[in-house]
Amino acid sequence: MSELRRVALISPYALDIYGGVQEQVLGMSRELVRRGLDVLVLSPEGGELISETPARVERYGGCVRVPANGSQAPITLSPTASKRVRQAIERFGPDVVHIHEPFAPLLSYAELFSGAERARVGTFHRSGGGPAYQLTRPLLVLLLRQLDAKVAVSDRAAETLREATGASSTVLFNGFEMDRFAQQSRDTDPFALFVGRFESRKGAHVAIEAVRGWKKLGGPSLKLLIAGDGPERESLEQLAGGDDAITFLGAVDDTVKRDLLGRASILIAPSLFGESFGMTLLEGMASGAAVVASDIDGYREAAGGHATLFTPDDATDLRRALLVALATSPRARDAARLHAENWSMARLMDDYLPIYEAALARR
Repeated sequence: MSELRRVALISPYALDIYGGVQEQVLGMSRELVRRGLDVLVLSPEGGELISETPARVERYGGCVRVPANGSQAPITLSPTASKRVRQAIERFGPDVVHIHEPFAPLLSYAELFSGAERARVGTFHRSGGGPAYQLTRPLLVLLLRQLDAKVAVSDRAAETLREATGASSTVLFNGFEMDRFAQQSRDTDPFALFVGRFESRKGAHVAIEAVRGWKKLGGPSLKLLIAGDGPERESLEQLAGGDDAITFLGAVDDTVKRDLLGRASILIAPSLFGESFGMTLLEGMASGAAVVASDIDGYREAAGGHATLFTPDDATDLRRALLVALATSPRARDAARLHAENWSMARLMDDYLPIYEAALARR
């Protein structure tokens, strides 16, 4: 078997926009470099990276936002960009090309159909199918044939792939770097934190409705800090109605996000659907925050009994969950942090390396 020395990671989504796939790609790149591998990260063009990486980063193709799975996917539709990615891979000479969301147009398509005898691993993140999968099934099956290994980040993502194409996959998980998240001194005035894009699927409106008028309830004090931006910002600010318990922070960088998580009493994850795995829940647990999350498949799997769940899109039930979370004991927070360690990036790459090596051996 050849020695594994070089890995190319492809993100179909622009790396200047926060998203689970983007964070996985950058996190994997840091861990692989830490292990002594030469890493090339490829993505569409964009601004400043959401987080730093010592890996080489090359970006090709203007970014457009395309509706996908209740969100806006920041992808490139440039065939030229796809060709340039294939050329960049040829110059780099990787042992393994690791493609995240191989079905997402268009960045990896030239590489997948190049005919080159390179080992390729595909990771599937999407939870939930749709008409696009049904209409393009013949193309998706062709794309799958170019992969030496198929990995899904959750049981739900594996089910989505199987329903769309009939293909099976190895189920792993999304990983995160525990050492990047640390508990700090919690603020004297407790606050709940929402971090995410302002689109209806992410459920920021539910958090606002739950906390709006909180003082009138006569319970313990609680403020809501909202970090993010997106197309629904104006409507969300209108919904908040100037309530002084609710503060909009705008988009924040990775360093500020981790600082907020370290100080927050509660992390709210109120997505309505479409989350294949609740990485944000684990980041909150690792930071010592009590986690409140909507009761959907991806979040339930990540929570493992260490989060307070509430009925999706139900502000009244979210209020109940917030009251429960405010009473979370230090012992329960410590148990949640130990639970989060099961999804460390180091452990995830321990699982991926044998998959890389088996794919390389096949070629």
